[in-house]
Amino acid sequence: MIDAKWIETKEKELHDGYRKRGFPHSHLEILGKLAQERRAAIQEVEELKSLRNKVTQEIAVLKKDSKHNPGAAKEAEEKIIEMRGLGDQIKGLDQTLSDLEIRFRGILLTLPNLPHESVPNGADAASNQLVRKWGDPKKFSFTPKDHVALGERLGLLDFERGAKLSGSRFTVYRGAGAALERALIQFMLDLHTREHGYEEMIPPFLVSRETMTGTGQLPKFEVDLFRTQTSDRELFLIPTAEVPLTNFFADEILPQSQLPVSLTAYSPCFRSEAGSYGKDVRGLFRQHQFQKVELVKLAHPKDSYQELEKMTGHAERILQLLKLPYQVMLLCGGDMGFSAAKTYDIEVWLPGQSQYREISSCSNCEDFQARRAQIRFKSAEDGKNEHVHTLNGSGLAVGRTFIAVIENYQDKDGNIEVPSVLTRYLDGAPGFEKKDGALWIAS
Repeated sequence: MIDAKWIETKEKELHDGYRKRGFPHSHLEILGKLAQERRAAIQEVEELKSLRNKVTQEIAVLKKDSKHNPGAAKEAEEKIIEMRGLGDQIKGLDQTLSDLEIRFRGILLTLPNLPHESVPNGADAASNQLVRKWGDPKKFSFTPKDHVALGERLGLLDFERGAKLSGSRFTVYRGAGAALERALIQFMLDLHTREHGYEEMIPPFLVSRETMTGTGQLPKFEVDLFRTQTSDRELFLIPTAEVPLTNFFADEILPQSQLPVSLTAYSPCFRSEAGSYGKDVRGLFRQHQFQKVELVKLAHPKDSYQELEKMTGHAERILQLLKLPYQVMLLCGGDMGFSAAKTYDIEVWLPGQSQYREISSCSNCEDFQARRAQIRFKSAEDGKNEHVHTLNGSGLAVGRTFIAVIENYQDKDGNIEVPSVLTRYLDGAPGFEKKDGALWIAS
């Protein structure tokens, strides 16, 4: 959530920022009018309360003098009657102000974050900027199959029975496929916790409306969430572990010495994919349920962009060790997520599609989420409480990594060589065999 004070003090910056995002200005105009009404109501209430305090003191003096001055008692009674009317007026204004605050915050919660100055202009992915590439796509002597053909041929994936169980956009991993997905999760968590310094968590996969609001999923994206209702208790299935990890410190004040906080977690993720009708309907790429290893940081504002570079590097390291070619893209204003101030997308090469596809987004949200969730730290310099900067990134999307592995490591017969860094997790597991010093999934 942006700072409410900016509505009046940084009007130009807000308009420029939302112009970069392609966000309509009508919300800002409404907020501006509400801010004026709110300010006028606050001023009137404060003036009336100041008057009431002044008259209350006068009444106390008159009552004290009434013992010696009969007229003072009468004057005190008149002022008391006057104050009853003033009290009713203040009560009405307080209610008006409360209603204005609710409307003001309601609109404020729908405004996206402002983009960082380094974010390029542009309306969509066509304006994203290439930052770097790593590795060269493998040149096959045959036409590579996509993960659907490979997964079905080797019995790794069962799309038909997944749909039978739960409907479209659900899949069952089987045998070596399930083991490979699990090995990828273990490999990612081991690297992030043992080499990159993240604390591993197992958070709840069902969270409250307040928790979803804290990271920006609500109220704007409610249509894209799966909601549960048991009796009078409402909970949401998480769309990413970013939600519980970031909100872990909601309504808390951390010592500055604790920053940066670095957390990681595996979780299933649940998304209705509203608005994606007809997109990536084939295979694993856009499922209602998928696995992901998430990275979250809470950082000091002056360090957050340095931490964003580190986090992006941590996600890239997974692909480097798996020897999967990828590119890093800096997203333009119109292509960024709601809560992000700056985002790098990491896109992995998929031979089955002959293109790079997103496998991770690493974002700095600055204090946008921290304001919503009230996550603060006590400054070591002046002792004041400040909002932390929150960062999040996929480290990585496991299903998409699964796709990249089997497509990049296939041979002409449709068998899959296991990347060497995963051998220790899969050696001896059913469905895998050793051949020429490597581990393979073969028919």
